[in-house]
Amino acid sequence: MTIYLPIAELSVNIFVILGMGAAVGFLSGMFGIGGGFLITPLLIFYNIPPAVAVATGANQVVASSFSGSLWHFKRGSLDIKLGVVLLIGGIAGAGLGIWIFTLLRRLGQLDLIVSLMYVLFLSVVGGLMLWESIISLRRAARKETVALRKPGQHIWVHRLPMKMRFKKSKLYLSVIPVIALGFAIGVLTSVMGVGGGFIMVPAMIYLLRIPTNVVIGTSLFQIIFVTAFTTIMQATTNYSVDIVLAFLLMVAGVIGAQYGVRVGQKLRGEQLRALLALLVLAVGMRLGLDLLLPPDEVYSVILEEAAF
Repeated sequence: MTIYLPIAELSVNIFVILGMGAAVGFLSGMFGIGGGFLITPLLIFYNIPPAVAVATGANQVVASSFSGSLWHFKRGSLDIKLGVVLLIGGIAGAGLGIWIFTLLRRLGQLDLIVSLMYVLFLSVVGGLMLWESIISLRRAARKETVALRKPGQHIWVHRLPMKMRFKKSKLYLSVIPVIALGFAIGVLTSVMGVGGGFIMVPAMIYLLRIPTNVVIGTSLFQIIFVTAFTTIMQATTNYSVDIVLAFLLMVAGVIGAQYGVRVGQKLRGEQLRALLALLVLAVGMRLGLDLLLPPDEVYSVILEEAAF
């Protein structure tokens, strides 16, 4: 069964799109990520134009993140105050990212830059996460207990000024690195169509030393609003959001996220990080392979209607 996508200007199998949305939603709820780093490459692999894949993929992230964060809110594992501070930086970063996205599109370099950024970020982040996860799993096998933060132990991040107390996370932390992290994720959300959870989650755990039990819910909470802002800006600035594609992905993503959250609660933290690392590396390798292999068609012609 096929359906026509008006903005992408091609027909697609509706069940393939629903399957993509459900799978990414499941992984979003399971790992506490927006899922944009998965849905955007998947759409590109399915011949959706990269500009449409980036903008519409961000829209799907809103739905799956909302579904997952609602579940965490009910369980009390969401730090709203911390999420709001992250959101302040995220909105500012998203505004800058939209400007960069528009500039790259006008220069005709958007497709290449987006692909290169995906390969770079996914390879680095996935490799670091996998290395750390392997070490953690070995320690768990030897029944060694290593705390992420020992009593009285602080790193340079904890010595910065403008501190704020986050009761839910049991932290007294400067808002500077929190806003900076949100800003960086906002830029990535706009340019790459990602929620940024694959970077935010490890950064919150290892850099800010936020307890793992509140990281996933807080990450999803911030992702909701930044990606929603990005989607609105992409729709009004670049006209690259395909509403039909977005609706199908949202419906499937919401359903998948609910099941993903339940599965994620049954796995240990190091197991989740190892699985996420393998997933990140697999997507990065697949995109890198596409850049290295010669295309099926060396030349392509794009016809545009003349403006009068």
